[in-house]
Amino acid sequence: MNHSLQRRLLIVASLVLAAFLGTTGFALDQAFRTSLIQAQQDRLQGFLYTVLAGADVREGQLQVPGDLPEGRFHQIGSGLYAVVLDDQGRTTWRSRSLIGQRLDLDRTLPPGERDFYRAELDGERLVGLAYGLSWEDPETGGGDFTLHVAESITFRLEERAAYRRSLWTWLGGAGAGLLVAQLLVLRWGLRPLRRVTRDLQLIERGRKDTLEGNYPREVQGLTERLNQLICSERERTTHYRNSLADLAHSLKTPLAVLRTTLESDSSQPPSPQTMEQIERIHETVDYQLGRAALAGPPHFGESTRVQPLARRVMDTLPKTRPAGPPATTFDCPGEARFPGPEGDLMEILGNLVDNACKWCDDRISLRVDWQAHGRGWLLTLQMEDDGPGVPESARERILQRGQRADETRPGHGIGLAMVSELVANYRGKIQIDRSDRLGGARFTLTLPVNT
Repeated sequence: MNHSLQRRLLIVASLVLAAFLGTTGFALDQAFRTSLIQAQQDRLQGFLYTVLAGADVREGQLQVPGDLPEGRFHQIGSGLYAVVLDDQGRTTWRSRSLIGQRLDLDRTLPPGERDFYRAELDGERLVGLAYGLSWEDPETGGGDFTLHVAESITFRLEERAAYRRSLWTWLGGAGAGLLVAQLLVLRWGLRPLRRVTRDLQLIERGRKDTLEGNYPREVQGLTERLNQLICSERERTTHYRNSLADLAHSLKTPLAVLRTTLESDSSQPPSPQTMEQIERIHETVDYQLGRAALAGPPHFGESTRVQPLARRVMDTLPKTRPAGPPATTFDCPGEARFPGPEGDLMEILGNLVDNACKWCDDRISLRVDWQAHGRGWLLTLQMEDDGPGVPESARERILQRGQRADETRPGHGIGLAMVSELVANYRGKIQIDRSDRLGGARFTLTLPVNT
């Protein structure tokens, strides 16, 4: 798919931003998880010291009074538990929070060792700290004991879930804000390119001659080269047309003198074959010069309003008909434009109207349609008459040079061929069929117009 430059940059920036924010969020989440684990281990260490601070050995067993500063040790199912084991793994003391619950802990540690571990109590996940100690007291006795302090990880999970919600909410909001800012930056940064595009469209419509204005340095080189190309194209086209006009004058004048001389020589009138060859040379010169002049549609700044020129043609050519002017019908929207110079449009309309006047009985009609088509417009010229029409077998043939549907009518078979050449040069189409309204021939020309 052919995306716009702005869309491509925005997609790439979005992917990079999403990857960056995702990586950042994952790293922050892992760092927070590590800090929560460390904080819980530090709390367990503090709870262990709290229990040891109130502990005492009685009758060879390590006992802990019931008035510990941490109240959760006294609340059943509070999520904080403590157990004391002797050197045989027997329980010598349990916190009140374990009343009615069974926490199977039989691991003992040598004095001075500590170990963090995971456990489970009635489906509740715990993190515990085991600490081995040796108690010696001359009055109460002593022994080796292992103190277990365990805490539920539910609090840690809830705290992490709340942190995650807050983290991704802020990262999502920051990402959306950065995307909006990126879009605004891209639109502002690409504005000169959109301006160049608009100016080129105005040049194509004939409303401007060159790219004008202050462009950024990065675009200035492009606009200067485009202006040089536009000026070079116009100069080349003008020079080419002037050269063709000079060539036409140089060739037609000797031919006219030769034909006049032969016709005025009464002592030796020219043979029909000679006059036929001179006429063929004259027609060939007209056709080839016209074809060379129409080598391709202009690209810059040339367009013609259809209505004024078409009205002038419809008001003039039918009056030159030897049998008298036919009734004419003309319909053309004022905004319709032809994608080329006036001369090309005159050539097309002149030959179509002349052909219709030559073959009609009493009526001819010219309709022009102007419709939106894709990113541009579509110009449709429809010429109709009430004559005999064009046989289906001859519809393609009459668009070729020197070919005619009826040799009894005057003509040289060049006009419609030039129309076909012009339509093809402007990437248009020509269709010949029978008119539904007038009953004769109908010529339909469709030309794309980039506006």
